[in-house]
Parts: sequence; C-alpha cells; structure tokens
Amino acid sequence: MRWAMTVVVVMVAGCSLASGAAERKVPKAEPPIAAPCAVTGVLIPTCGAWWGIAPEVFTGRGPVRGLQRAEQRMGRRADILHVYHRAGELFPTDEERALAKDRLLLVNWKPSLRHTWAEIASGALDRRIDKLAAHISATFPQRFFLTIHHEPENDVRPVEGMAADDYAAMFRHVVLRLRQKGVTNAVTVMTYMGAPNWSSASWFERLYPGDAVVDWIGVDPYADDRVTDFASLVDKRRPDHPGWPGFYRWAQSRFPAKPIMVAEWGVFERPGVKAAFFDSVRRQIAAYPQIKALVYFDSPWAPRGDTRFDTTPDAAEAFRRLGNSPYLTQPPVVRAFITSETARSTGRPVVSISKSASSGSS
Repeated sequence: MRWAMTVVVVMVAGCSLASGAAERKVPKAEPPIAAPCAVTGVLIPTCGAWWGIAPEVFTGRGPVRGLQRAEQRMGRRADILHVYHRAGELFPTDEERALAKDRLLLVNWKPSLRHTWAEIASGALDRRIDKLAAHISATFPQRFFLTIHHEPENDVRPVEGMAADDYAAMFRHVVLRLRQKGVTNAVTVMTYMGAPNWSSASWFERLYPGDAVVDWIGVDPYADDRVTDFASLVDKRRPDHPGWPGFYRWAQSRFPAKPIMVAEWGVFERPGVKAAFFDSVRRQIAAYPQIKALVYFDSPWAPRGDTRFDTTPDAAEAFRRLGNSPYLTQPPVVRAFITSETARSTGRPVVSISKSASSGSS
C-alpha cells in the first residue's frame, strides 16, 4: 500500500475536537487509523495522535544518546522529543536542532528560578526573552511545541506575585513578547498537573492565560496505586474532591476546540502492572479523541518512582505494541510533514493527506 500526498494551504480557524459525550464507551480492541489524514498549522494530527518521549531523564545522558537508546528500546522513532530548559538557557541547542530534523520538539521552559510570576509579567526578564527570541529566529525556523513553567498548580503561593492570576499574566507576557520579537513558529501548550486536589482549588480556573496565547492544553498525569488503566489516568478523581469531574472531562467541556497533549505520563513500578497498563492505553485511547499527543516520561529516578517502560520483558513488549499501534502510527507522509518546507512556514497551512492503495511495496 502506498500513500498519496496533497498539500493544501489554508488558514485554520479552529474546530471542535470534543465528542460531546460526558461518558465514553471504552473500546475493547485497538482502533484503526482513519483516512484521509491531515496536520494543521498548530500541529494537530487529524488521524490518531503523535507519539513522543522524554528519554532517559535523570540518567546523565544527553538528548542524542538518550533518544537513540529510548527509540531502540521501544522499537520506533518518536514523533515528539520532550526537552527541558530553564532560566537563561538558549534553545533549541545544536543537538536538539539536529534531532528535530525528523521529529517535533516539545520544549519545556521555566523562565526563572528566582523571579516571581508578577515580576516576569512586568518585564523583569524582557532582555532574556528577547535574547532567546533572537536565537530561535536565527537558528530554528521549524515549528515546535513550547510550554512555559509547566505544572504551576503546586507553585501557587499566598504571597505577592505568585497567585494564579500572576501565572496567567506571566504566560501571556512571555508568549506575546516572543511573538513580538519574531518567534511565530512556537505552538504553545498550557500544561497542568491535572491532580484532583489542585484542580479543585478556588483559584484553579484563573491559571488559564487565554485562548489567544494557548494552542494546546497539556496535562502531566502519572499512574500510582490509585490508577488502574488509561481511563483513570486521564480522568483522575478522588472521593475527597467530589466536585472534580476528571481532567479530560473538564478540558473537553472547558476547551472543546483545543487539542489535549498528555505532555508527561508514566507508570510507577509495581509488580505486574506496567504491561497491563500499556495494553489499556492501546485499547482505550480512541475513547479520548481530543487527546492528540502522548509523550512518555522515561526515567529510572522520576520523583515518585521508576517510570522506565521496559523494566520487565512483558512491559517492554506491551509498550512496543502500544507505540506501534495504528492509532499512534502516523502515515509516512504525515511524518514527512515534519521535515517539509511547509512545516517551516509561519502561515499555519494544513497538510492534507489522502490514503490510496496501489500495487507495489508499502
């Protein structure tokens, strides 16, 4: 089977991604990928979801070696490489730009370790932001995902400058300043923790910076002993917070037109759990059509445990099945979009791909 590719340049006005159903029927078998497929100007794949990884975190290996090893271990190339930067570090680095030739970057940037959000919103880091903007504009024309100070919930403080409204103002200021200085290729992600205790806080809704500066909604859930499958991962609930519907349900209602990225997820080490959990993701992912990217956090020393996906042979095989499932495997021409000149355009076109069978090798 071969794939025919058509490139159509249009402006994307946005469309609803939510199914509208409060309760979803969780499928028992993995879904096939549909056709035709497309990639929008803000990097939304219309078929299935991107597959990504933060490789071998906290091991001391650089991104090149870490990603090489991780892709060998999981038996496929990642669509998204998740990297982390903070303070005055310039990104993408030379290594990251090389790896982005056939992958999308998800850059996770914490602008400062000592300034308050209010100070950043007031311009305290404008010189740093301008220097970064000049670096990106000069070295990296490709579109990339950018999340700014991810998981802000547990950093909200009842002190001046670190309230939820201050976070929203900081996020807006950084994005608008970058755009003003020429960075038009950043696809922005607002990344939440998604935990019921924080999401039930009175100030939670005020964290959101606004539709004009947010392209994707992100969440970083992890599977502990209260999480049994993918459904309970992306819709975590707790009896002591009965008003919280679960992150996916909340995001589906609050942001029906925005894609959701599971920007970090991991399964902590427990006997016999990982393989069954990865199989649940493969079976259930289609019940959550607004999720358009899954980015695994692979580390032997994650803050709460070992999230390596291959700690047992059964887990390794289940993760390979998941990563190579049709829903998470984009057609070759969709992946080719990453390296195309279209992907480097700032006009936000759509790449439309039609699927057709023909004789010859696939």
